[in-house]
Amino acid sequence: MKRKYGNRKTVIDGYTFDSKREATRYGVLKMFEATGQIADLELQPRFELIPKQRRSDGKPERACEYVADFRYTDTATGQTVIEDAKGMRTRDYIIKRKLLLQVHGISVREV
Repeated sequence: MKRKYGNRKTVIDGYTFDSKREATRYGVLKMFEATGQIADLELQPRFELIPKQRRSDGKPERACEYVADFRYTDTATGQTVIEDAKGMRTRDYIIKRKLLLQVHGISVREV
């Protein structure tokens, strides 16, 4: 099946990645973790941008979340890094990235 942006799902270490770019970046980050350059590598961390709520008619409205590709600690600086392997920057992504900065004060590193 052809994907919208030409991405190919790729499986590494039992994890399915949405693109070859993301899977390749995972391999690089695993090497960095093995050599001690980064620590606490986490895949698909979720951040709530807008909490769930009830509409005026009483029906529930789901929360809005941003799901990053990776979160890890840079051992040289001690900083937590949120990273996204991006090819195409969609409008939804740009809005969610800006909301993440506004709501949580977190910037996304794009690779």
